[in-house]
Amino acid sequence: MATGSAHRTTTVERTAPGKFTAVNSRGGRITFGTGDGTDFTPTELLLAAIGGCTAIDVDILTSRRAEPEEFEVRVDAEKVRDQDGNRLTDIEVTFRIVFPGGDHGDAARAVLPEAVRQSHDRLCSVGRTVEIGTPITARIE
Repeated sequence: MATGSAHRTTTVERTAPGKFTAVNSRGGRITFGTGDGTDFTPTELLLAAIGGCTAIDVDILTSRRAEPEEFEVRVDAEKVRDQDGNRLTDIEVTFRIVFPGGDHGDAARAVLPEAVRQSHDRLCSVGRTVEIGTPITARIE
């Protein structure tokens, strides 16, 4: 669980040629690389962050009503290289969620569209940051 502070920090450490580890303030670690092996690339981590952020929002809002039988969020994008530089376009988030039959499942299915809308429009800080756009400052110490 995140602390009450609004500030977030992640440190990236080089562990070998083309291999890196991201470390959060709570000691969590994720390894990633250049795509030569099975490790995620930074681009795939961005897609996972978008999908993970919205999945958490939607899960919280729907699972209050019923525990899902299946829950998958897929994030697709096109990587382009043009005069504006390398970037992703056409990011699409697809939800595949199955709830059990009965009143509780019906209640979860009923709130699913609103949960997805709220996550997209307001709750998911990762998706909101990408969609709105936030300047990044690079600094050398």
